[in-house]
Amino acid sequence: MYNPSQQSGAYIEHHHGRQYRLYNILMLLIMAVGSLAFGYANAVIATVAAQPSFILTFDLDKRANANELIGLINSLYFAGGFAGCLSSSFGSDRWGRRWGIAIPTLITILAAALMAGSVNIGMFIFFRFASGFGGFMLLAAIPVWMSEVAPPSIRGALVSVHNLALLIGYSVATWTGYGLYHHDSMIVWRMQFVILCVLAGLLLPLLTVVPESPRWLLLRDRIQEAEKVLHRLHPAEEARIELRQIQRQFEIDRQLESSWVSMLIKPSYRKRCLMGFGLTVAIQLTGPLVINNYGPTVYALLGYGVEKQLLYLSGWVTTSIAGSICSLYLIQVVTRPVLFSGGMIASVACLSAEAGLVARYASTPEALANPNKSALRAAVAMFYIFIFVLECSLGGVQYVYLGEIFPTHIRSKGMAIGTSGLALMNVIWLQVAPLAFQGIGWRFYLCFICPSTFAAVVIYFTLPDTRGLPLESVGALFGDEVRGDERNQDEMNFHEGLSEKRGEGPIEKNGIMEGVITTDHIEKTK
Repeated sequence: MYNPSQQSGAYIEHHHGRQYRLYNILMLLIMAVGSLAFGYANAVIATVAAQPSFILTFDLDKRANANELIGLINSLYFAGGFAGCLSSSFGSDRWGRRWGIAIPTLITILAAALMAGSVNIGMFIFFRFASGFGGFMLLAAIPVWMSEVAPPSIRGALVSVHNLALLIGYSVATWTGYGLYHHDSMIVWRMQFVILCVLAGLLLPLLTVVPESPRWLLLRDRIQEAEKVLHRLHPAEEARIELRQIQRQFEIDRQLESSWVSMLIKPSYRKRCLMGFGLTVAIQLTGPLVINNYGPTVYALLGYGVEKQLLYLSGWVTTSIAGSICSLYLIQVVTRPVLFSGGMIASVACLSAEAGLVARYASTPEALANPNKSALRAAVAMFYIFIFVLECSLGGVQYVYLGEIFPTHIRSKGMAIGTSGLALMNVIWLQVAPLAFQGIGWRFYLCFICPSTFAAVVIYFTLPDTRGLPLESVGALFGDEVRGDERNQDEMNFHEGLSEKRGEGPIEKNGIMEGVITTDHIEKTK
């Protein structure tokens, strides 16, 4: 794992008791409503496109280019998502983290309403693009706010709630689609987008009771407001420590560039951008989209129709929720590089097993003519094992890590860059995968197995561990100047001088030298 050789001075000893109030947890759960809305928006098309009423409304059963139109609906959603990610930082930085969430929520509601009321396929496709734009803005904006209000000790678990709620949104979308499949009404598919309006609409009034990020307030010199928020989020001692540490670090950060150009020019910022973007790309290289691509083929060979396929899809998504719940514990006890690299290796193992099963039992004419149902059931089981492993170790942790490695004044831009990698990879796979599967079949899996294995090794040896560190201390891992807490400085200097006279080293508390993040401490936190 990455071993920083040089650290700048920063006192990081936070309150050793509980660092949060129940109010903090409640606010994070309220904000997760937005995560749930994004998850629903992202997954709803999978069941809508299979609804007979949707197919009949837009004559997709008669159009020669029906498959191309469905592909366009999917790819333009993620293209809109890519643009939305890169736009997400504007509102968050200028008007505050809450406005950075409220604006995409409004876009999502408007897009969902107009998709529900679409009178032709062109109108639907356009507002599906708009839905991706607003949805991915939400995806990028929410974990920024969560990272900035969560206490260091359990930040990983609390920010992972974003991914858990997102998956619950996926599940709501798929189970709703399954439940409505046999309804004959022509408005059934429209109702699924009305539900999206309701879910996203719930967040708007709730945002009025959610506090602004104290870090954003301090960046704007609104000290009294920030102090009030911190005392509502944390116990008094922890609030006092956090306020002092943030203020001292911002004395440095306010003097630094925060433009998009600086993200590429300043070495420590550029390194973060490469890590963040590379991480989300690497996770997509494990093949979550591709491993499920053969799902319909396997289900059909088992004799299941569209209804059963929707049922299996719903079960698959529900399994991901179980994995995400497990990640709430793992992220607290396993270092970030180990969790990422271990999760990628485990995902590659699942991908390899799936590739072997598909190659032998779902690709050749002989296998298709005489299906081996036991082997095909094993392939279905591998779908489920894969998604459980992925969400245990990779799905939610990526958002936590993106929120940790960037300093406050560029955090929203960093999150935008990182999440844009996720959207971009989905655009690429949706364009490439159909042609690749048609041309080389199951061998396309090898395009994921090899780079994922390489990425797992690179991640283990290059990504620093941020688990448990205050956000203002993480910069030391990237060589940035970090200014820590100088409370009781005169007393500390007196004791240090006394220790030197006695021939002793600097005073140490709990393995942490006063005023210094030591390399030894960084290693112990891994």
